[in-house]
Amino acid sequence: MTQRTSEITVGLFMVAGFAALLMLALQVSGLSLKPTSDTYTVYADFNDAGSLSPRGKVAMAGVSVGRIRDISLNQKTFQARVAIEIESKYDGIPADSSAVIRTSGLLGDQYIDISVGADEASLADGDSFFETQSAMNLERLITNFASGR
Repeated sequence: MTQRTSEITVGLFMVAGFAALLMLALQVSGLSLKPTSDTYTVYADFNDAGSLSPRGKVAMAGVSVGRIRDISLNQKTFQARVAIEIESKYDGIPADSSAVIRTSGLLGDQYIDISVGADEASLADGDSFFETQSAMNLERLITNFASGR
């Protein structure tokens, strides 16, 4: 009887451990078990997308307002074109807002920060940010400093 009890306890402990690993894997990958909310897509063109990645964070005033859907090369301008999915509850973003690539902490992940403008018109599905600021490339900055440019 005690052997059966200990086997059940070990089994429950293993199930809890696997559940914790699953939750950790979902958290790290940016995936979620909750259903996705309604979104609309806006675009931003950057000279250098840095290390942005799909499902990366998009924030405004420190609050997560969406995710990066896709990053591709614009064949006409040869810039990185980033498709951004913004949750529909944040539908009043002024049209003259700008998208800036920022880094979380000193060596953290890069994300897009939306700097709010003052225009009365709002960004709609399919619109593009008028102004963007690319990622700061430390390697290029150090090279330019070292060569005296």
